[in-house]
Amino acid sequence: MKLYGLLGNKLAHSFSVKYFFEKFQSDGISDKFGYRNFEIPDLNEFIKLVDSETQLFGLNVTIPYKEKIIPYLNNVDEVAADTGAVNTIKIQRGSTGNLLFMEGYNTDAVGFQSAISPLLLPHHKGALILGNGGAAKAVQFTLKKMAIPFISVTRQHDSNLMFDELKKDHFSQYPVIINTTPLGTFPEIDDSPPIPYHLLSPENLLFDLVYNPEMTTFMKQGIAHGAKVENGLKMLQAQAEASWEIWNS
Repeated sequence: MKLYGLLGNKLAHSFSVKYFFEKFQSDGISDKFGYRNFEIPDLNEFIKLVDSETQLFGLNVTIPYKEKIIPYLNNVDEVAADTGAVNTIKIQRGSTGNLLFMEGYNTDAVGFQSAISPLLLPHHKGALILGNGGAAKAVQFTLKKMAIPFISVTRQHDSNLMFDELKKDHFSQYPVIINTTPLGTFPEIDDSPPIPYHLLSPENLLFDLVYNPEMTTFMKQGIAHGAKVENGLKMLQAQAEASWEIWNS
């Protein structure tokens, strides 16, 4: 059996195991392929993991390792190099299961574009990206490709804008608001990015990369002010399918 999995620190929120289990069942290949969570508290354990799991041929990567994983890989694709973030690893092995080569890819970008494109209206001509981690890099890459101007918003002075600097004009000039932070993810479901929600209007689109819970506090705040909202489940599904194609190419 070939094994695949999700690499991260805290993975209780993830739907990836469920998604691939159902995929393997529906495709009639559950006897040939498996998918597991691989929680490691430190990336120093990564090579030991890959060496010991000789049936492991691919990984998805999530917080907090999308950027930190790159030095451990032999090569990365163009999107991963541009974004500085990897969320998919293809592992090549010898006949005895020995590790030969690991290549990193970024499928978050294609997943995000697939999920958000049907939601965009003519007035959605700019975006606020909340957060600046690995997922945010993929969103930035995609918006550049789509020719949609954006501003990064974080708690740090090195971003374009800080959360406490947001004004009403920002929400009208950049009506698409994308949460790339983990704030609001199960089990901390009451959390949300610290933006002035009272300034939202029906002109805004709130896209949350978080998909568990299905309706995040960020999204609820948007609905309360008439905004259109979407969670990250369709993005997860699209990037998972892109990962599957990479592993089997």
